[in-house]
Amino acid sequence: MSQIVVVGACMIDLISYVPRFPQMGETLHGTEFRMGYGGKGANQAIMAAKLGSKVVMVSKVGDESFGAGTLENFKKNGVSTSFVYKSKEEFSGVAPIFVTPKGENSIVIVSGSNNKLTAMEIEKASNEIKQSSYLICQLEIEVELSLIALRLAKKLGVSTILNPAPARSSLPEEIYKLTDIFCPNESEAELLTGKKINSMTDIEEMAKQFVTAGAKSVIITLGENGCYVLSNGVGKHISANKVSVVDSTGAGDAFVGALAHFLDLGIDIFESSKRASAVATMSVQGKGTQSSFPERDQLPSELLKGK
Repeated sequence: MSQIVVVGACMIDLISYVPRFPQMGETLHGTEFRMGYGGKGANQAIMAAKLGSKVVMVSKVGDESFGAGTLENFKKNGVSTSFVYKSKEEFSGVAPIFVTPKGENSIVIVSGSNNKLTAMEIEKASNEIKQSSYLICQLEIEVELSLIALRLAKKLGVSTILNPAPARSSLPEEIYKLTDIFCPNESEAELLTGKKINSMTDIEEMAKQFVTAGAKSVIITLGENGCYVLSNGVGKHISANKVSVVDSTGAGDAFVGALAHFLDLGIDIFESSKRASAVATMSVQGKGTQSSFPERDQLPSELLKGK
């Protein structure tokens, strides 16, 4: 096992538990409030580190209490912060989140300091990226910055994972060609292809479309239905255990972080996806984002074994 580098956003999650989503113009009484550390990049880094990977984060926080707390949270979870920079111009990114009793969530992202990350700051992490087995990117920072990170990884011979979230209707053609594992969820896949998912056949066709666009392998996450994996011409639906969902916030990030960890152990993409799905399934049974991510000692020993 070497290490994983994550280039992406850090956010402060402001989570309100509500009986239902509010209507336009409505003031609604919530039942509980929690504040936690989030951001897709940060979540994925924390999940991989909790499972035992050596992880380096590349990001930017505000020079205030939220930023200081984010840095401390990384250190507490064993994530290197040598390339987490501070912005004096912008507040740390925040994500107000509504969660219903069914575990459904609605999220608003205010990127703040994440928008101040620069190409030069990413390039300063070149040596760390070179020593890595995987680089992970998402779309919570500017797309061009994710492209810069992906180009750098490919130049250095490092495998890449792109989680195209939050959802966008289109992506630069180059981004697919730079991606070894393209990992959207159902809604992101629908938006990118302009098609609706009505069957597993639709999912298979979408995965093929992403491969045709240039991605080497594709994993489409399907929530409670697990995921679909297409790699080297072989497609497989991997089901997930049915559980009672408390809060689905961050489940996709738990999947991506766990996926990178298991791949880094040398486990093949199908088995890694199966194990990552099991980790994500555990996460939806707890409240919050990173706070719901399981620790190693909460997981079955069989799940943690290398190849």
